[in-house]
Amino acid sequence: MSAANLLQVPEEHLFGSDNLPYGLFSTEVESRRRLGVRFGDAVLDLGGAASALGSPHAEVLNGDSLGPLLASGLTVWREVRAELRGWLRPDAGEEIHDRLLPLLRPLAEVELHLPFEVADYVDFYASEHHATNVGRLFRPDGEPLTPNWKHLPIGYHGRAGTVVVSGTDVVRPNGQRKAPTEEVPSFGPSRRLDIEAEVGFVVGTPTRLGQSVPQSQFREHVFGVCLLNDWSARDIQGWEYVPLGPFLGKSFATSVSAWVTPLDALDAARTSPPARTHALLPYLDDSGDEVEQAGLDLRITVTLNGDVVAEPPFAAMYWTAAQQLAHMTVNGASLRTGDLFASGTVSGPEKHQRGCLLELTWGGREPLQLPFGQRAFLENGDEVTLTAWAPAANGRRLGLGEVTGRIVGGA
Repeated sequence: MSAANLLQVPEEHLFGSDNLPYGLFSTEVESRRRLGVRFGDAVLDLGGAASALGSPHAEVLNGDSLGPLLASGLTVWREVRAELRGWLRPDAGEEIHDRLLPLLRPLAEVELHLPFEVADYVDFYASEHHATNVGRLFRPDGEPLTPNWKHLPIGYHGRAGTVVVSGTDVVRPNGQRKAPTEEVPSFGPSRRLDIEAEVGFVVGTPTRLGQSVPQSQFREHVFGVCLLNDWSARDIQGWEYVPLGPFLGKSFATSVSAWVTPLDALDAARTSPPARTHALLPYLDDSGDEVEQAGLDLRITVTLNGDVVAEPPFAAMYWTAAQQLAHMTVNGASLRTGDLFASGTVSGPEKHQRGCLLELTWGGREPLQLPFGQRAFLENGDEVTLTAWAPAANGRRLGLGEVTGRIVGGA
């Protein structure tokens, strides 16, 4: 494809000018990592474009990470996005386009990297459908939801150092596991390796220790979203999690997209969350006019070795990202630029909308029958891909960057 054609992106393209997600790339010719923006099937060298076109934000955009832009705050985020949309308009002018053309690279010719340094990682448990299914699996004779579930967004602090970019192989983890029929635990590779289809939220503007973030300030601190797969070793997790919760069964790998979609690109996808069945404490109450619609209508697709196994709807999530951020900071815990918090497994009310194999196979008792064979949990060589789209302006759609990971055997 010629360089000129890279600027000719149809309005209906999932990565057109309504979208413009940010990432980090390098090329064979130049190994230095540079900030880029996806436009159609190409990457625009954002720092190069800012310098060539005299942007006042060129210094922030010429680094080797998304971090400086994340830290610059909402006003700069919006100014940069407005500049980008202006440069990439079909009627932006021949002079502008002539300067952009040498700075466009086809996606096939670049290597994508983790776009930001992950400062802290928190994972939530925000889907009522997922939590109910898991409760029925693990507590068949009791109430599916724990007494606190409808009163606060349950979460845990994860491991930032094992967040990896899409395309990174996932090594099957070792650990202790003990089946109900076994008298003592054994050690070895996980036998019940699973996925969790999630959405991640990337923090830009930090806070000081002791400061909390109300729901009304969500947009001032959260830069954008990405798809996320929080791989889970269910057998290791099941033996270790009482009484403190997830540890080795979750900390070995979390895959994120190479692209972070800015929140402002998702305005047309905003929706109301499900009806609240319990009264909420004031800091979590989202019924007032001062709190904008914080649900997001994202349609996720999960494929296993190329076959669709689930289509989880993010609009069904009970707790919103704004509530999660409010709860995460209500005790005064500070935010840092590059913090990542995830929604937890996204599941809907229907079987084909369940976002993990634990639910899809009902704990392994109902394996999936797929063209390449039967699957209860993941086998070595299996490749899982998450994709998603959201409503955009004028009835169009925009895409979120995909997340792919392949399972390889460990030592």
